[in-house]
Amino acid sequence: MNTKRFDYQLFSSQIIQWYQANPRDLPWRGTQDPYQIWLSEIILQQTRVAQGLPYYYKFVTAFPSVGDLALASEEEVLRLWQGLGYYSRARNLHFCAKYIWHELDGKFPDTYDQLLELKGVGSYTAAAIASFAFGEVRAVVDGNVFRVLARYFGIDMDIATGKAKKEFEALANQLIPKEQPAEFNQAMMDFGSRLCSPKNPDCPSCPLQQSCFAFQQDMVKDLPVKINKTKIRERSIHYYVIRCGKMWIWNRRSKGDIWEGLYDFPQAEENSKLEEAKGSSLHLLDRAKKIPKSYRHLLSHQRLNAVFSEVEVPEQHMQILKDWADEKGYHLVEEEQIDYLAKPKLIVNFLRDQGF
Repeated sequence: MNTKRFDYQLFSSQIIQWYQANPRDLPWRGTQDPYQIWLSEIILQQTRVAQGLPYYYKFVTAFPSVGDLALASEEEVLRLWQGLGYYSRARNLHFCAKYIWHELDGKFPDTYDQLLELKGVGSYTAAAIASFAFGEVRAVVDGNVFRVLARYFGIDMDIATGKAKKEFEALANQLIPKEQPAEFNQAMMDFGSRLCSPKNPDCPSCPLQQSCFAFQQDMVKDLPVKINKTKIRERSIHYYVIRCGKMWIWNRRSKGDIWEGLYDFPQAEENSKLEEAKGSSLHLLDRAKKIPKSYRHLLSHQRLNAVFSEVEVPEQHMQILKDWADEKGYHLVEEEQIDYLAKPKLIVNFLRDQGF
């Protein structure tokens, strides 16, 4: 779509005017501290503001500076992140904090290009930090910005492609005013999330309505275009909650796993038995009692259907259980220590339902 007929300056000024008239009080907007801005951007990746805000407060309270985060253990970081999902963000956050603290003497990178070198920081996050903390004229392009630009300018490119990303970034960088880069970026993101939303956008209240291509052509529902939708794989998992007195068996997810570093229970896929899955000689399943309630949990590419069975092992068999746990790489954890383990939300929900 040819965008030359549009008034770029008018678009930018109207977006900023709307933002100034509709401010949102968010803690990271009252600072130019790159650490706090970086922290907020990582938390808000794939996460709504309402969900991410409590986590932001928890992190800045527990780790007020990049040094505090760098000196924390991975266990502490994952535990604080628990329930937010996409745990690679937390691991990358911790890795970067250690890198900045130990390799860069605690000095946060202050340019877009330098920020791109940080693990887990892509073009969007680098542009956000560079503009908000350091005033660099660099446009942010996230899902909200894609949507606003596609609708307003009538761009029908598939936003899932690399070519489209370059086109949208080039357009956004033409639109961003040199004297107000941070304000324009905040305005674009807020406008897309609050007014030009994916479903049921508030077109009647939109100050850009008269010049918006999608509104004028009745194509609001058609834009932006995203052809390659992620395919969701269904998985059925049977968890075994194995206890002996006040000791529980836990499984720490291994390196490279989507839940790397988190704790859940021994498990078997589909209807296979735990002994078959783990090669166990311990006949634990003879005492397994299936819990009636099942659980569904959606990951980025998977939909988990989980059931749980409880296994109570007599205390006189504690040594047998310990030997079996050692053999299989499981962990015996005292009941009062369970709360300190970093766990996936699926497991947190199960424990809550069981009164823990």
